[in-house]
Amino acid sequence: MLHSKLIHPKSIVVVGGSDNIHSPGGRVLKNLIDHQYKGQLFVVNPKQDCVQGVKAYNHINDIPEVDLAIIAISAKYVFETVKVLTQQKNTKGFIIFSAGFSEKDENGEKLEKEIVELINKAGGSLLGPNNIGLINNYYTGVFTTPIPKLDEKGVDFISGSGATAVFIIEAAKSMGLTFSSIYTVGNSAQVGVEEILEYLDDSFKKETSSKVKLLYIESIKNPLKFLKHTASLIRKGCKIAAIKAGSSEAGNRAASSHTGAIANSDVFIDTLFKKAGIIRCYGRNELITVAGILQQKESEGKNIAIITHAGGPAVMLTDVLSKNGLIIPHLEGKESEALLNQLFDGSSVSNPIDFLATGNAEQLGSIIDYCETASEIDAMAVIFGSPGLTTVDDVYAVLDEKIRTSKKPIYAILPSVVNVKNEIQEFIKKGNIAFHDEVLFGNALTKVYNHSSIRDETKDPDFKNFQEARKLVDALPDGYMSTESAVTLLEYAGVKFATPYNVKNEVELDQVSKSIPYPVVLKVEGPLHKSDVGGVILNISTEAELHDSFYKLMRIEGATSVIIQPMIKGMELFIGAKKETNYPHVILCGMGGIFVEVLKDISASMIPVSENVALKMITDLKAYPILKGVRGQSGINIKLFAETIVNISNLLLMVPEIAEIDLNPLMATAKDLTAVDVRIRLERTDEKLQPNEFNEIA
Repeated sequence: MLHSKLIHPKSIVVVGGSDNIHSPGGRVLKNLIDHQYKGQLFVVNPKQDCVQGVKAYNHINDIPEVDLAIIAISAKYVFETVKVLTQQKNTKGFIIFSAGFSEKDENGEKLEKEIVELINKAGGSLLGPNNIGLINNYYTGVFTTPIPKLDEKGVDFISGSGATAVFIIEAAKSMGLTFSSIYTVGNSAQVGVEEILEYLDDSFKKETSSKVKLLYIESIKNPLKFLKHTASLIRKGCKIAAIKAGSSEAGNRAASSHTGAIANSDVFIDTLFKKAGIIRCYGRNELITVAGILQQKESEGKNIAIITHAGGPAVMLTDVLSKNGLIIPHLEGKESEALLNQLFDGSSVSNPIDFLATGNAEQLGSIIDYCETASEIDAMAVIFGSPGLTTVDDVYAVLDEKIRTSKKPIYAILPSVVNVKNEIQEFIKKGNIAFHDEVLFGNALTKVYNHSSIRDETKDPDFKNFQEARKLVDALPDGYMSTESAVTLLEYAGVKFATPYNVKNEVELDQVSKSIPYPVVLKVEGPLHKSDVGGVILNISTEAELHDSFYKLMRIEGATSVIIQPMIKGMELFIGAKKETNYPHVILCGMGGIFVEVLKDISASMIPVSENVALKMITDLKAYPILKGVRGQSGINIKLFAETIVNISNLLLMVPEIAEIDLNPLMATAKDLTAVDVRIRLERTDEKLQPNEFNEIA
């Protein structure tokens, strides 16, 4: 939890403050003064007694006790400064702008850890080092510009990059997006994105707190903490949009299975965001456009009226919305004819509603009033610019008034950023959002409208064979389980498996050959990827073929034995799971066999997975029509497929040591689902999360 003196300091010292407003120490002091910080303000400057009209002390030892220190001095002097502040000045809040720590080299990392130890011992909170600071309604503790308009109903913004934060603030300001608070974490030496989310979650007040959170993330050190607090904020009514840049080190390692090849780091981020209910964005402009949409009234449906005086942008917006599942309903009837009579000749009201380049404010008002009462319209997008012939203040005044009074959301797309620059600025000053590009807006709108953050409750799994499974796994070393052990573990989890016979020599082969029903399939044990080495032979129908095939497979390099199973017909499916670093397991499903990596038609979800989520994973597959049955071909048992996904999810909760699991293929029919091949790799870690804890977090 962040210390209150970092958030609401009654006194601040700027260590390294100066009259040079082009330096970090000088600029942050100016920002604090210009934006009327109301607490006590001090400066430490070795050569001056007064800096920008603020009393300055020549040494850190000379200052009185102070709540918050903003430090803008060389990295080599920071440790001693923090030592004095923590041990003598009762300082609990720290913002360190200085660079040259863990982002630089090992010595810098060591120094950073020593500073964190001092602050931890004092019970304080640190933002940085190597950041640009913090802005909230109490103080503007940043050394950058511009300072955005602050509003408690604006967005809360957390950024792992100071420069990116500045770029986002600049772009957001140009479209009218306001902020409630801005946090930059820099190196996240002590406080990272997760800790700030924890603070926003724990301090959330339904009536006054911001309902929109924006995140620019470069690292997630504690995914479970991140998941806990983002999911909690969303349950409280917040909307969260985020960019995750980069990928984790573990995701770059060589894949050792189908699952490992597919479940890269980006899949973990994607499923983590989906689990929490976060809208994922991939660029700065997309992020702030989504935020602008989230700041509007909520729509009750996906029927959009496009109101325009420019045909081209309306066509492009129509294309984007229609292709992504939103509806541009055709408008007709007496009411629409009456509206058309109020417009100039050549206008169209069929939707898009085009009232021509000569359209005026009165006509725009009439169109919006019509859409407000039309039952087939849920929201309006208004595109209005200017060729530069006249001012359009009256049009934007009408648009402002209608946005405030309409019960339906009205999105203003104002592309004439040069010709009507002043009018747009005045429109924004009134508290409105002005979107500049119809295609960017359209893509963001569809992302918001198609996003679902409905919490799907998962029950604590009933582990009937928990003790048996634990006993089996606890007796095994790390690495790949034998097929025999893996099959036993699957049976404990309730997954049906085609009976395997593990044959090592001719004697065992003779015994098996007399009892198995033909046809059978033979698979070599030992090599990791059987198909790559010709290690699978199908449709063995006689004892002679069985012996010949056995000897052929045993001659493969690395072969230790041969698995013999009955041939099972059906559609080939795939279920896999993977654990990466300290993230929860991710489960994947799709078409099986060789198509897994070729087609890459995969759905993924983070555990725990409920039956509803499993069904959604299946229906999201491009191959779903094939699974359901198409052109006279019978489909598979979808419910049984979903139940098997849930069983694997429960197994992973029961045995968190599973690092990777491959069930490929599972043979599916309309009545049955049977796994015929399995690969499970164990990898112990220090942390074990109990199933009930996991459900509580997720």
